[in-house]
Amino acid sequence: MAELAKAAVERIIRKASGLRVSDKAALELAEILEEIALKISQEAALLARHAKRKTVTASDIRLAARKL
Repeated sequence: MAELAKAAVERIIRKASGLRVSDKAALELAEILEEIALKISQEAALLARHAKRKTVTASDIRLAARKL
């Protein structure tokens, strides 16, 4: 089950398309976004560890997103 709020995902889809959104579509996108966010977070954590830091920074997230 997705941790992202269904309502938030529905707003993203509506903002992008102007169309109504089915519950299944919102949940599917939420699951996909979470998978992507998990991969980015894992890569960002590796970057922070490589820099000998215990804190993931915004620049780690940006770099990890570009890398993936």
